[in-house]
Parts: sequence; C-alpha cells; structure tokens
Amino acid sequence: MPPNLSCPSCGRTEAAGPDEPWRCDCGHPLEFADRPLPDGPAPDFADLDTREGLWAFADFLPVAPEVTLGEGFTPLRDAAASTDWGPTVEFKLEYVFPSGSFKDRGATTTLSRAAELGVSRVVEDSSGNAGAAVAQYAARAGIDAEIYVPADVKASKLAAIEGVGATPVRVEGSRQDVTDACIAAVESDDDSAWYASHAWNPAFFAGTATFAFEVAAQRDWRVPDAVVTPLGHGTLFLGAYRGFRALNEAGWTDRMPRLLGAQAAGYAPIATHLHGDSAGDNEVADGIQIRDPARTDEILDAIEATDGDAVALGTDAVADALDRLRRGGFYVEPTSAVAPAAVETFRERGVLDEDDEVVVALTGSGLKG
Repeated sequence: MPPNLSCPSCGRTEAAGPDEPWRCDCGHPLEFADRPLPDGPAPDFADLDTREGLWAFADFLPVAPEVTLGEGFTPLRDAAASTDWGPTVEFKLEYVFPSGSFKDRGATTTLSRAAELGVSRVVEDSSGNAGAAVAQYAARAGIDAEIYVPADVKASKLAAIEGVGATPVRVEGSRQDVTDACIAAVESDDDSAWYASHAWNPAFFAGTATFAFEVAAQRDWRVPDAVVTPLGHGTLFLGAYRGFRALNEAGWTDRMPRLLGAQAAGYAPIATHLHGDSAGDNEVADGIQIRDPARTDEILDAIEATDGDAVALGTDAVADALDRLRRGGFYVEPTSAVAPAAVETFRERGVLDEDDEVVVALTGSGLKG
C-alpha cells in the first residue's frame, strides 16, 4: 500500500489516495508518514546494481519504481583544468538525465506514486525543466498531464512538453502567477487533477534525495566538505539535505556536508534573509526565479543544521561561469552556471577554503536553451 501523508507542523495525518490533499489544512507541506532506512552497513560500490539507476537505493525510498526510464547515477567528474575551479571541485552531471535535467529524479518518484494511487491526470507549474520532466514521465505512465508555464517559456522547453503529449497552459505574468493559476485549477470544484508539484509534493523530494546517495556512493561513502546547488524552490537543495541526513542516520556516512545555495540576484529571498538586501539583477538564470519558496523555513533549517549558506549572483558572474563551463566541455543551460559561479563567491567570503572538497550540481542541459 502507498504510504500515508502527515503534517510535521500540526500532526494531521492524511490517507493515501488519488484525492489526497496537496498540502495540509494548516498550510504546511505534507510529508510521508514513514521514512524508510535500510538495515546493515553501506554496500561496496561494486555491489550496487547501477543498471537500476537511482532505484538502486530503493531501501531509502517510500515509493516503488512504477514509472522509470533508467534515470540516475549521473557522472561525477573533476572540474576540467581549463575551467579554473581547481582540483578539489567535482561536477555532478545532472543534465544527462532523459529529459535533460535533475528534475527527472523527482519526476520518476512522483509519477510512480501517482501510478500507485491510480491517478489519471496530473498538473504541474514550472519554468520549464520540472514541467518537461513531469510530462515525460506522465507519458511513460500513460497519465494525462497539464503543465502550467510562463507565457514566455523557452521554445525548447515548450517543445519538450508538447512533444510527449502533455498540454501546456501558458500564463501571463510572473512565475508566481503561473503557480497561482495551477493551484486554482487543482482546487476548482470540477477538477480532479493531482498536483505533481516539484515544490510541494513529498514524492518529488524523495527522488531528489537520491542525488546525495549517488554522490556518497561514487566517493566510496566519503562525504565532501560542501555541496553547492542552484536554489529556487530548493528542490535539489532540500533533496540533498534529506539524502545526506538519511545516509548519516543509517550509519552509511559519518557526517553531513555544508549545504551552499546559489540564487539569482533579484530573486534571492534566502540570501537576503541571511545577509540583507541582495542588490542587482539576473534574468539569465530563469530556472530559479522564485521570490517566495514554498519551503523557505525548511531551507533555512537545512542551512543552519549544516553550517551552510546562500549567496545571490548577478548576470555577469553567471555568464562568465557559463562560458568557462562550456569551454571546459560541460554544455549546460545558464541556470546551471549559478552554482559554479557561487563557488568563487563562497571562497572570497571565507565560507570555502581553496582545499575544501566541493561537489557542484550541474542541473540542466544546454540543449534546452
């Protein structure tokens, strides 16, 4: 049976089913009532069946692999000498997933839960990557999908959504207007849609937690000093936190890495909360233009628990990092360059030392714009 949901804020429990709510009545995101952990020590890497992709870590996951395209175990590679980030930085190539972004981690677990629950139609709101991933896995599952996107969504991402048979719904206005329109559709009396939200649905975060499992396994269960990810809604940032926490609780690793978030200037509520007003603007990193993350409190808690941090990056720093990445052989989209650009800022501020071992997530393919 699919696991029930519960609210960590008020304690309310919700029965699993196609009509389960997308958030608690108190307004807090719901979570799985039970969080599985494996028994026994961490396996040798050779004993992991990497052919199963991220589902090699099924003992950590509260969802069965109902809908999969073999996603996971993305490469972990040293930063090329030509990129100038130094010998202690490794890039996790999250852009080589089936849909071209790390969002496949959450899409496979979310659509697997939808399939378990007998859901016939899902909706999602996205600037592009999450929508493309949900659309692709919904197609794999034979589930109808509507994806709410900004009216000016990149043509490549719109094509990815339409190409697999999902219905895009273009919304004028801000990114928040897109979310509001999607939620209105979910909550309308005559609508039976299931909200496959990368910001709210706990199944999505169960999937993104596998980023941490893979990083640890690929490093022979040695946790890096720090992990740097882009930070919008915190889908990967919080997934990494949950994953490394689960590894530590299972006894597979002996510590947590510092979690460092990279935000776009002008859309940096976490960096602003930590450091004051974040001046400047960044319209290049369109994938993280989120002014009000759904899980702000959780992001701040994860930063505090890991002695982490967050910074805001302007257009010039991201454009420079993007150029260096591509010349080093890492063909990523602009939003992916925010995290590598942040490494230098964190070093300048003394958050990172030059010899710290750092894993940086490269999150989206340059083929998607």
